[in-house]
Amino acid sequence: MTTVTDLVELFEAEAQRDRPDEQTPDVGVVMGSDSDLDVMAGAHDALTDLGFAEVTDYDDPPTGYTFESWVVSAHRTPDLMYAYAETAADRSLDVIIAGAGGKSADLPNMTASLAYPIPVVGVPVQEKSVDSVIGMPTGAPITAVDAGKSYNAGLSAAQFLATSDDELAERLRDLHAERRDGVADVSRELHERGTPGFRSARD
Repeated sequence: MTTVTDLVELFEAEAQRDRPDEQTPDVGVVMGSDSDLDVMAGAHDALTDLGFAEVTDYDDPPTGYTFESWVVSAHRTPDLMYAYAETAADRSLDVIIAGAGGKSADLPNMTASLAYPIPVVGVPVQEKSVDSVIGMPTGAPITAVDAGKSYNAGLSAAQFLATSDDELAERLRDLHAERRDGVADVSRELHERGTPGFRSARD
């Protein structure tokens, strides 16, 4: 069985490896519980839509832009949260996406504080998490998306990276255009089928 201590030691060991940037994840995706995964999967979808690959083995990383995913609870495993965030820079992470639910959704905020100045995109997993996630004091910034919008968090993370990468910026533009054209397709289909026909075709 894997223990919290095992994972803390893993992050600390990775921070000491001093591997080339191309062998380390660019984006970290963390959530407070595996029950948040259905919402946080949107970040995975956005990043993979942009050509990112998920790292599941540090010793055999994929090439190109990559991201990693972990469950890190601010309340149940604070030592794990500290280890993840405090080693983020030494593990060459460029952006972190952090999601948490409940009224005390502290993981995004604490991660942003501990990993500073690495940008953190906070995802309120539930509506009641919004105030907690966006309530950072002056001088301790966090970027946040609306409740449940982890796909947007994935896009935001890529936007940070695209400021210094024209090819990634082009991928973002292409994806934006694809989604824009999708609206046009739906609009024409609704017009041509009419409301009853469109609704029955979707059922």
